[in-house]
Amino acid sequence: MSQTKMPQTGQMAPEFTLPATTGDSISLSQLRGRATVVLYFYPKADTPGCTTEACGFRDALADYTEAEILVFGISPDPIAEVRKFADKFHLNFPLLADADHSVCEQYGVWGKKQMAGKEYMGVGRTTFVIDRNGLVAKVFEKVKPDGHDREVLEWIEGQ
Repeated sequence: MSQTKMPQTGQMAPEFTLPATTGDSISLSQLRGRATVVLYFYPKADTPGCTTEACGFRDALADYTEAEILVFGISPDPIAEVRKFADKFHLNFPLLADADHSVCEQYGVWGKKQMAGKEYMGVGRTTFVIDRNGLVAKVFEKVKPDGHDREVLEWIEGQ
C-alpha cells in the first residue's frame, strides 16, 4: 500500500503524537505499559463503512474496557471533521486526526486506491493490536467494517 513497510507482528509499533477528539494529544508512548491498544485506521469520517466500523467499536467499548484494551480510530481527516463525526455518532473513545497522513504513512496504510475507475491516495482500512510493551501483536488488513470490533476482541481474548 504505502512506500513504508507496514509494521509486522513482533516489531515495535511506530511512535506518534496526534490530536484527539478529547481535546488532548495522544502519544503511543504514553500508553505503553497501561493496556493493550487497538489502532484502527479508517479512510474518511462520516462515510458509510467508517460509520459502521466506528459504531461497532462504540457499542462494544464496555467489553474492550473490561479487558483493559484502549481503542483509537485514526483517519487523515482534519481534527474538526473528526470531532464532528465523533459527536454525531456519540463515539465514546478517542478518534485521532492525522491530517498530513504522516502516521498513516509510518504504519504503511497510505497508498493508491481506486474507485469508479479513478485512482487517488488514501487509507487502506487496517487495524493494529499493540501489546503493553509497544509491540505489534496482530495486523488485520483489508478490514470489513461490519463486525470488525468483534473480530478484534475475539482474537485478543483468544491469546
